[in-house]
Amino acid sequence: MQIVKDSKRAVKLAKRVVRGRRAFFELKKLLAERGDLPEQRYRVGVYFADSDVNIYQMRQWYAPLVELSQTLPVVVLARNAAGALQLMRESGLDVAFVPKVTSIENFIDTQQLDVILYVNQNTRNFQMMRYGERWHVFINHGESDKMYMTSNQYKAYDYAFVAGDAARARLSKALWQYDVGERTLAIGRPQTDHLSGEPAYTPDERTVVLYAPTWEGDRPAASYGSVVSHGEALVRELLATGRHRVVYRPHPRSGVVSPEFGAANARIIAMIAAANQADASAQHVYDDSPVLGWQLLTPDIAICDISAMVYDRLATGRPLMVTRPLSPEAEIDEGGYLSVCEWLHAAEAANIVAVLDRVIDDTGARERLGEWSSRYFGDTSPGAPTRRFHEAIESLLSLAASERAADSAAQLDR
Repeated sequence: MQIVKDSKRAVKLAKRVVRGRRAFFELKKLLAERGDLPEQRYRVGVYFADSDVNIYQMRQWYAPLVELSQTLPVVVLARNAAGALQLMRESGLDVAFVPKVTSIENFIDTQQLDVILYVNQNTRNFQMMRYGERWHVFINHGESDKMYMTSNQYKAYDYAFVAGDAARARLSKALWQYDVGERTLAIGRPQTDHLSGEPAYTPDERTVVLYAPTWEGDRPAASYGSVVSHGEALVRELLATGRHRVVYRPHPRSGVVSPEFGAANARIIAMIAAANQADASAQHVYDDSPVLGWQLLTPDIAICDISAMVYDRLATGRPLMVTRPLSPEAEIDEGGYLSVCEWLHAAEAANIVAVLDRVIDDTGARERLGEWSSRYFGDTSPGAPTRRFHEAIESLLSLAASERAADSAAQLDR
């Protein structure tokens, strides 16, 4: 048995090496065609050390960063060839490939880079954070009540951009001697100003249900994924009614840890394909597109696991249900929105039609959504989150300028 496992690991590793080499040569060609980036152009950088497997974390920020770059040039510092290649292909942002620490040093010698943004907690972040005379800012890749959102790693950054009051309360409760008022800036969710795009179906009388589960997680405390416990049953029931349209948007990492989880995900995708083949007018959707917009806005109701998708949907004020993790080890923070949310238990998945009818018609639930949306995101009126994001960046740039001026004055006094 161990020999089989070792053989599979070896094959997996070999494929990864081949894929990495291919990505490197493709990237090298793109970089040569583009040429060097201009010197002394960027004051805002985004650091991304991951491969393309975690590119979804950057995708959440593409639109806000592209808009920011129209007035403040933004550059992504990418450490991994596959990640850099994907960013160059789709982000619309300038990308610097800095695979080695010396590469980082050489690049920052040519740029001022007063603000460095981080979308995740990759351990290689520390290779960038060693450089002072700039602000290191954690912006995360989503807003949720997962344990990830209260990591003590927040303390490693100079500042953190958070969504709103709920995030600040969460951090205050979880972290000792962390000055939330001083070190966090509330910006709302600027991504909500970019929820656009045409639906992948023609709207009609069908009730549209977004099912957006997360992945299985890499440890019991983070096992929030519902594909196995809820997913197959609820999708099967909804496909059979003739009055529902399913938009299935699984997490891109689904099945990377658990073969069982990956197999269940594949079966749901196959069910959707079979349902569309049997009735072309159904227009069920398996959605793996890189851009998130219409998927949050247009469905009549969303079913999400405990993840950032819950809070992205919450910001729209539209009907929402959250799957209750089956694992007793999954950590659930019920001090926030999850204390009042509409839970969907695994036992209810087979009766999903009646459950959804009840939630959609519940006016009280809609009112609660509006109240909690304000608590998590503040002012959600169009343009407000983007304005707050830009103001937060500008404030840090001004603060950096003040620090540099003070340093220059001190040197003159010596």
